[in-house]
Amino acid sequence: MHSFMGGGLFCAMVGNILLVVSMATDYWMQYRLSGSFAHQGLWRYCMSGKCYMQTDSIGCWLKSLTYWNATRALMILSGMSCFAGIIAGILSFAHFSAFERFNRSFAAGIMFFISTLFVLLAMAIYTGVTVNFLGKRFGDWRFSWSYILGWVALLMTFFAGIFYMCAYRMHECRTGGGPTR
Repeated sequence: MHSFMGGGLFCAMVGNILLVVSMATDYWMQYRLSGSFAHQGLWRYCMSGKCYMQTDSIGCWLKSLTYWNATRALMILSGMSCFAGIIAGILSFAHFSAFERFNRSFAAGIMFFISTLFVLLAMAIYTGVTVNFLGKRFGDWRFSWSYILGWVALLMTFFAGIFYMCAYRMHECRTGGGPTR
């Protein structure tokens, strides 16, 4: 049981770090614009060695796109639920008699699955809009490493949830308990 929880905690910590790095960096997409390379993240875009906030006047065509805010919000919610899952996961190593009916391993697994759902929605929104709108606007473009880190974070939070659910099931089998009906 503890090895599943340890593996889940490792996956969750790596996943949360990847979520933060993915959100904070400006390499979700790279493209060629007016003969020079440009790149953008969730918060800024950079052209010719200068970076601008997504709300600056140079990027006014980006201002009207609400998918930026949706992607940002979902990534932030994913990071927060992953962090809450990490706290529950750490607490699941402790056995307090006050929490007999509340299994922290189960709660941590649920939080990691919620984090996975949020990051999946964020990545799906960003991918769909990028391919259907921005991809047509810029002929020579590609997804970049910040974007890829988001997908790897999705896998890490998913496996953290799997590990914690396995730990929960092992605990239930050992104690002979199950959900009361």
